[in-house]
Amino acid sequence: MTSISSTTLSDGRELIYFDDAGFPKSRAKGLTTDRRGLPPRGEPGEVRYDALTDEWVAVAAHRQTRTHLPPADQCPICPTTAGNFSEIPAPDYDVVVFENRFPSLGPALGAVAANPAWGTKWPAFGRCEVVAFTPSHTGSFSELSEARSRTVIEAWAQRTEALSALPGIKQVFPFENRGADIGVTLHHPHGQIYAYPYVSPRAGVLGAAARRFYDARDGRETLTGSLLRSEREDGNRMVLEGENFSAYVPFAARWPLEIHLVPHRQVPDLAALNGEEKDELASVYLDLLKRMDALYPTPTPYISAWHQAPLDDLLRPAGYLHLQLTSPRRAADKLKYLAGSEAAMGAFINDTTPESVAERLRSVAVPASATPPAVLAATPEGARA
Repeated sequence: MTSISSTTLSDGRELIYFDDAGFPKSRAKGLTTDRRGLPPRGEPGEVRYDALTDEWVAVAAHRQTRTHLPPADQCPICPTTAGNFSEIPAPDYDVVVFENRFPSLGPALGAVAANPAWGTKWPAFGRCEVVAFTPSHTGSFSELSEARSRTVIEAWAQRTEALSALPGIKQVFPFENRGADIGVTLHHPHGQIYAYPYVSPRAGVLGAAARRFYDARDGRETLTGSLLRSEREDGNRMVLEGENFSAYVPFAARWPLEIHLVPHRQVPDLAALNGEEKDELASVYLDLLKRMDALYPTPTPYISAWHQAPLDDLLRPAGYLHLQLTSPRRAADKLKYLAGSEAAMGAFINDTTPESVAERLRSVAVPASATPPAVLAATPEGARA
């Protein structure tokens, strides 16, 4: 069982150690004190209301001074050494979550204006956290052990539950940006969690569609559950199927590489998964990342986005946890750029077919160290009618 220990950094930010099951690393070595003497935290930035789109936009000018591509010996999320007093004061750790020193949202908490209009600006309430997957400065999530993957999942689940209980929070979003082409400014393997004081635009669109479908069926079926069933019955875009999770390239994929990983049971978020589901997720998720990395000679940049049900009385009943794993890489030496149609109109044009991408992901040679976590989906010839 994952053990959890917490401490406070010198500027008052919370830091939490999550230790691999059976290996209480941070407790054994002690929670050392942050000796940097950081200045007190500043006030939050602001969110401004965009009346044209009915959306909130965060304005965080203070982030211009955030850490940008530091040398390896000055990495802020490596363990602390005599020459590098980092964000993590312990000399070793397994997984660590801490409040971002340069947050887009927070540290103050509260609700945004209920009836905004043009000219409305509000404190950028919320919380932004960093999740360090490993003390090793190099590598990626796909190179973690299954035990470490399970610890990260436990951290995501615990933080989802804790952040969801904070005042004013409407949505909790764990994610990972991997690769310079995505815009990563720290190479150390890590992810982030945003706790928004509003329902984000994308979650609002997905939530509204899910609620319409749910209401039309009197709560008997969810939209995501229906799509999962349809993809499994068709079979052409399936990547793998397990006891508790299945992965597929969606019928109308927007990105050159896009995989949806969906639990077979409707749950609103990672915190609602049971132990057996988390165990399988730890291996299935690693398998998907290894498949994506095995497509080309060099590591593939990606965004790993966990879509969790918003904390909204209208949207949450129809909500259904799922992962959207995407990459703009359309060939070994080509990226898909969001130009006029996508960036201005939100109208995506995909350069690949979902069926061909699924076939490649099914057939790619996963590194021998990976234990197949699930039965590979049928090939198109063996797809179910």
